[in-house]
Amino acid sequence: MKSLYYYLLCVTTLLASCGENYSDESEVYYIDSISTPEGLTAEVAALDAMPDGRIVASFMRGEIMIYNPQTKEWKLFASGLHEPLGIKVINDKEMLVMQLPELTLLKDTDADGLADEFQTVYDGFGMTGNYHEFTYGPVEDKNGNLYIALNSSSSGGGISNELRGDTLMIGKSKTDIAMFSVVPYRGWVMKIDKQLNVTPFASGFRSPNGIALDAKDRLYVTENQGDWVASSPLYHVEEGKHYGHPASLVWSKGWDSGNPFELSVDQLDSMRVKPTIIFPHNLLANSPTQPILIKNNQKLKDFEGQFIIGEMSSERLVRVMLEEVNGVMQGAATIFIEGNGLRKGNNRLVFSPNGDLWIGQADHGWLGDRGIQRIRFTGKPAFDVKDVKIKKDGFELNFTQEVAEEAVLPIDSLVKIRRYKYHYHKKYGSDQIDVAAIPIEKADWSNSRRKLNLKLDQLEKGYVYEIALDKLNNEGLKDSIQNKLIMYTVKELPH
Repeated sequence: MKSLYYYLLCVTTLLASCGENYSDESEVYYIDSISTPEGLTAEVAALDAMPDGRIVASFMRGEIMIYNPQTKEWKLFASGLHEPLGIKVINDKEMLVMQLPELTLLKDTDADGLADEFQTVYDGFGMTGNYHEFTYGPVEDKNGNLYIALNSSSSGGGISNELRGDTLMIGKSKTDIAMFSVVPYRGWVMKIDKQLNVTPFASGFRSPNGIALDAKDRLYVTENQGDWVASSPLYHVEEGKHYGHPASLVWSKGWDSGNPFELSVDQLDSMRVKPTIIFPHNLLANSPTQPILIKNNQKLKDFEGQFIIGEMSSERLVRVMLEEVNGVMQGAATIFIEGNGLRKGNNRLVFSPNGDLWIGQADHGWLGDRGIQRIRFTGKPAFDVKDVKIKKDGFELNFTQEVAEEAVLPIDSLVKIRRYKYHYHKKYGSDQIDVAAIPIEKADWSNSRRKLNLKLDQLEKGYVYEIALDKLNNEGLKDSIQNKLIMYTVKELPH
């Protein structure tokens, strides 16, 4: 007999009073919180949007529900799933779900609004029963290939007597507290083609709680600070490459170097790809989550092609501005939205067809919150740094609006720059090292004070350059940028 809770979810339509407090249209955006059904533990695990604007949400306790923003109604689509941390909607009757033990295809074959067929698509990765073996994705490229990411296992938890998959105990440090990979393919990104052929795509991940593709089908993964991860990064992920955490190396084809934790730091450092973006800890993001691409959104056209990334530990979203330099992706990151009613625990993001940004929040034992919020952009352009470009001897900052003439001088009081890097080591995180203030040799404005060119005393690869803007007003002094930090991760210098 179905429980009363399940009966209510399935048979009745649950209404949500959205608490929509509309802001004045002079605002750039406003945020409203979406009520979720009574009795539901609203730890949001995944979000996706249907073409008609309905929002699909999965929750950590195993429910998948569909919300209609027009009617403010919730309806159950499926239940009984195991930590479904990823959703990809195929149509209104089918969706792919990345749950803890497998990638699953859910189907509603009789069109009654409930999934009645659950098909295993891929479960060829190992499991130990460790609490930290989360799974992320899928995302799909233009050729129909799917990508998923597999968490490494945590040294803070044990393993069961019965394991799934082959076992290589050399994927675990004998002496240090570190994430481990003793079954396939913990700490890997996997590629699944349309014929369901699976390729171990890239290794070296600790906790890759965010996976996305850009407009050119380049794959990106966020990573969380920890052992061998100095400060949380974003990686541009390419096939066959290794991204730093040693444990997963043991599942590389032809691996014959024993326990990777016994290799020297220099050896391991030479094997890894450095971060595309570093999010300085306690300044920008401590626990980055899902990137979402700004694409064909007229209300955010100044930021077309950039990523917005969730952040678990603060009431914040981060914006990432990438560029290709000498064939390498790198760039800058800054705060996109902070406070103004935004909660913590921003775990999953999706744009609806009308350009609204939906955010699913979770805590699940960590610092965070629960529920769903929606950010509606009014179409008023934000006064902000539009993008940052690296030059041979400095940076070019482009602004979305003209900077007021009386706000641009003196440059020393307007802009401060410092640089730093981080240790790559087995310890949990790293302090900033080799910190130095960088003098600005020359600064000039152009493009009607929408562009600021900064020539620096020195500019070197391998550093994060932190550009601090004290205060800027736009023309007419209607809006201001205050105490803004922009962090540019320099991997390459232009030729």
